[in-house]
Amino acid sequence: MAEIDDSLDANALRVVKAIADTGSITAAARALGYSQPAVSQQLRRLERRAGMPIVERVGRGVRLTEAGSMLARHAAAVTTALDAAAGDLAELRGLRAGRVRIAAFPSASSTVVPRVIAAVTARRPGVSISFVEAEPPEAIAAVRENRADIALIYSYPGDRREHLESAASGLSSRLIGDDDTVVVVPTDHPAAAHDPIDLSQLAGERWIAGCPQCRGHLLEACGRAGFTPDIAFETDNFIAVENLVAQGVGMAILPRMAVASLPMLSGIAAPRLPAAEARTLHVITARGAEHVPAVGAALEVVGEILADHLRHSGSDSARR
Repeated sequence: MAEIDDSLDANALRVVKAIADTGSITAAARALGYSQPAVSQQLRRLERRAGMPIVERVGRGVRLTEAGSMLARHAAAVTTALDAAAGDLAELRGLRAGRVRIAAFPSASSTVVPRVIAAVTARRPGVSISFVEAEPPEAIAAVRENRADIALIYSYPGDRREHLESAASGLSSRLIGDDDTVVVVPTDHPAAAHDPIDLSQLAGERWIAGCPQCRGHLLEACGRAGFTPDIAFETDNFIAVENLVAQGVGMAILPRMAVASLPMLSGIAAPRLPAAEARTLHVITARGAEHVPAVGAALEVVGEILADHLRHSGSDSARR
């Protein structure tokens, strides 16, 4: 009986991961810049070494077998480590190249992300940077699936521990600082004069809810103040929120960063909630990603710019 060769190589893992991401051999070859026959040859070689099938036919396409899915789960960590090693060699040769893929939530995309991109580009002119806007669950998934190198996310008091730890299990999480939350109210409302505001003053008002995570924080914050909010409107659009408030049709809780992302409309005020209601900002990466020179440089910039933004936006507890 022939002995099974269970050795693996990086290219084989990249092929399996690409098939998992794209759903077909043809699309995987396109994503990797290989020919389809070359990808098929890699698969056949890998299956011979593993002694079991890696893909199986489903209709006109393919899907990974249990063995293929297992390899795909390991591929992101392995390729990150290899990229780090390649980056270190490039540094030794005096090269300044690489890529950084960033995913971040909407209010960051209009405030800190442009500064991060500009600063990384200035410090590392050879580094290619891409950016996609994503709420925390999608941003964490992008890092886990090797579609992003850096995810900038937030968490609220109610989900700071178990939700984040579960979602980011096996990844690296760095705490950056706290972003105050504010209540957007009409300037002629009595509560506008109080900073921080007592949320119980607004128990009888109608409310505007945002994304699922923000809606959850609204419900929890109002619950801690002793009431259930009457949610009459739902939108993720910060401009729409401010206009609704300016027209006197509802109130909203927003993070300070969202308010800072656009000029404050006339007729509205944004008093702070108590510091205990602030959201926390985190940076998520694959473990060891900081050793990839381009990613490490970007992480340094992200920390600097976020801390600076939080200091100058009125947050009391920016910390590195």
